[in-house]
Amino acid sequence: MTAGSATDSTLDEPRLIAESGLSARVAAVVGPVVESLGFRLVRVKVSGIDGCTVQVMAERADGTMQIEDCEAVSRALSPVLDEVDPIDSEYRLEISSPGIDRPLVRLCDFVRAEGHLAKIEMAVPVGGRKRFRGTLAGVDGRHARLHIEAADGTTQDVLLPIEDMQDAKLMLTDALLAEALRRGKADEKEARRERAARRKDRIASRNSTNDGRATAQEPAPPPPDGD
Repeated sequence: MTAGSATDSTLDEPRLIAESGLSARVAAVVGPVVESLGFRLVRVKVSGIDGCTVQVMAERADGTMQIEDCEAVSRALSPVLDEVDPIDSEYRLEISSPGIDRPLVRLCDFVRAEGHLAKIEMAVPVGGRKRFRGTLAGVDGRHARLHIEAADGTTQDVLLPIEDMQDAKLMLTDALLAEALRRGKADEKEARRERAARRKDRIASRNSTNDGRATAQEPAPPPPDGD
């Protein structure tokens, strides 16, 4: 799979790594609501932090998620979770973006992260191992290719079936931070361009409305002199 085909992924691209237990029950409620707003679910995690915290990670298809997006998801989810009530105790709802050192749950995540360091834990062992750490080197079907460098300097590539992973996450490195900074600047530039275009449209709309009112209020010319 090429980087372009994964980057152009849609909201309905399935997650290959998903939750279990209580988190899975919450995700079944959360997922459709998140998608109806134009986002996609990344992960749901129910933890004992601050009593009980339900953390929902979501994003747009291009991997972005702004503060206003998180607020919109929170407003939509709160009444639905109150009605369905998948958790017996009181809890705190937390909506966030996946972050820089994000979880990897879809094929497109692994392709976007090619060249970066990742930590992977398998639910099903591969070669007698469950834990792997290495540089992502693309995907082959539904397998992630991981370039591993041993302590003695030797290297090897392993293919890990994504659907057999329990957890996969990027590791925070200088290279990852630099890429996130570049993307952030590009996103902000695009956001400024869109805001300027919306302001221009609003001004044009107001001017058009004012011109129409002026025309409507302009008195009719007097009739011609009969003499």
